[in-house]
Amino acid sequence: MSKNDVLDTKGRMGIHVKLYLTVLVIVIITELIGIFKIPVGPGVVVLLPMLYAVIIGILITPQVLGKVIKVLQKVVSDDEVELAGAFVMISLLPLGVKYGTLVGPAIEKIIQAGPAFILQELGNLATILIAFPLAVLLGMKREAVGATVSICREPTLGIIGERYGITSPEGTGVLGTYLIGTVFGTIFFGLLGGFAVVTGLHPYALAMACGIGSASMMTAASASLATAVPAMKETILAYAATSNLLTALTGMYSVIFLALPLTNWLYKKFQPRIEREKGGE
Repeated sequence: MSKNDVLDTKGRMGIHVKLYLTVLVIVIITELIGIFKIPVGPGVVVLLPMLYAVIIGILITPQVLGKVIKVLQKVVSDDEVELAGAFVMISLLPLGVKYGTLVGPAIEKIIQAGPAFILQELGNLATILIAFPLAVLLGMKREAVGATVSICREPTLGIIGERYGITSPEGTGVLGTYLIGTVFGTIFFGLLGGFAVVTGLHPYALAMACGIGSASMMTAASASLATAVPAMKETILAYAATSNLLTALTGMYSVIFLALPLTNWLYKKFQPRIEREKGGE
């Protein structure tokens, strides 16, 4: 079934209604649960509503439920799951527009921030050199391109979805990294922000590193870092917020013009060798 057929409401209005109501119920439940912060040494584990929503969404799919909860399977069938996948791109469009409107008003701030804030985005390219070979060696094919092109937050979802389609192998890869980041990202960065102080790096440099283009991860990392260095709390939070804004703005162009061409080049370079080695076994 094509994307347009999935989104078609003719004869499928019941599927749309069930999906909307299911999403609404999940949102209400997660917002009622709220945010939890769990101190762990100098770090802080931050549990956000987005995390609960992802977990609930995974648990109620037919593939996970199996024969355990037949009633929920009737509410959330394969049709609703397929429709939800098609709506991912549509739900990301407003966010993409929001990022676009931030570029113009923030251009002066970007210039004033200096090269350190702007050039930090090049650090993502180094992560590709580490993550992509590992992904290919683990058996991923075109999925590796989407999964390792960046930390795969909303702008990257939009880029990969627009270029390859969210149901493509590349789309599967970017969604996989997105979900892993949602589930484990805030926990990891919440701990990393506090424990990073022991590296001896200046807190301001660490604060800049907190801004990776994800509001939830930045909040978790900068909050734990500020807790570890309370005397610099205000400056740390300001640096982290500015860094995150710039990363969100410049990261999109970095993915389009640098990261995506690099991952595609790496795929063409190394995948044939991996295939030959597997074929020779």
